[in-house]
Amino acid sequence: MTNVRDAAFARRSVRRKLYCNGDHRKKQRRPGDWAAFCDVQGYVEEACGGCMGKPLNERSLEELWQLFPISLVSHRQEWKTWYECEAAAIRSLVPEKTAMRLSHIGSTAVANLWAKNIVDLLLEVEDRGNMLTVSDILLDHGWLCMDRKQHRISLNKGYTESGFADRVFHLHLRLWGDNDELYFRDYLRENPAVAEEYERRKLALAETFRYHRDGYTAAKSEFVKMYTDIARKEYGQRY
Repeated sequence: MTNVRDAAFARRSVRRKLYCNGDHRKKQRRPGDWAAFCDVQGYVEEACGGCMGKPLNERSLEELWQLFPISLVSHRQEWKTWYECEAAAIRSLVPEKTAMRLSHIGSTAVANLWAKNIVDLLLEVEDRGNMLTVSDILLDHGWLCMDRKQHRISLNKGYTESGFADRVFHLHLRLWGDNDELYFRDYLRENPAVAEEYERRKLALAETFRYHRDGYTAAKSEFVKMYTDIARKEYGQRY
């Protein structure tokens, strides 16, 4: 029997990915998936009285990658403020006992590093029940579910029918200790030469994979894993 919470979650979730770590060719769009995305954002034509442009639920993955390309910008001081404001908003919504640690991750959390104009947050929780509780709350407050696995949920804000909003966020819901991103972030912060090499690689890959998000992610994964493993050995149980 389908769990009531899971059924409700599925109705509100967006299973068609704008970004993913798996093979998108194995995932077929279901009726209503992108409609759910548009409906939450208020961009479905029926809901908004005739929005400009082609509805997101009618676009192919390639068209979506055209709308949301890989684009890197020089480091911006306001990213820290964006994180702090969004983190405060999340904490105001989520019961304190369910959110064990909320962190700023990704390249926007590393000084002087070029990055996508998207702030990544990592929220660690104690168990899957708390993960579902948090996701339910955030889905009711403007966040969209882009990927859901047994022990990981990815949410975002700021994807619109006309492209990226002024502020865009990715939130990674994880179980406590599933936090490789913290180690990689710290290693880049503490090793400028490695950060510079990572930046050079990203800038080159952004040109090659500007309209292929999966390719961009896959192409830098070996570098990320190598230095994450080094960081975990060097830092031990820092987190």
